Amino acid sequence: MLRVGDLEKSIAFYTDVLGMKLLRRRDYPEGKFTLAFVGYQEETDGAVLELTHNWDVKKYDLGTGYGHIAIEVENAYQTCADVKERGGKVTREAGPMKHGATVIAFVEDPDGYKIEFIQKKTV
Repeated sequence: MLRVGDLEKSIAFYTDVLGMKLLRRRDYPEGKFTLAFVGYQEETDGAVLELTHNWDVKKYDLGTGYGHIAIEVENAYQTCADVKERGGKVTREAGPMKHGATVIAFVEDPDGYKIEFIQKKTV
């Protein structure tokens, strides 16, 4: 679960920039929050992200405990190009990781959360 300051902007990033689907969304007026679930597949078929928007909060301090979300992709170079074309922010271009051969890249969502792309290894 990620707490987000601007739900519409976050949904647009995860759906339009990263290509996920908005799976469900529900407002909780008594609690003054909205939950939105996004993912590449249905919740019954794999992991999804829960985006929580507390209506009275515009921004969060990410803290020191959060690292990043990792997503395996077919081609990290092409995925970075696609993210930039869709208006997303690439913070580390695709390339081999330090001290290894795995190709990785990083992007950042509207709230500053880091997402790592890990290129699928060919067998």
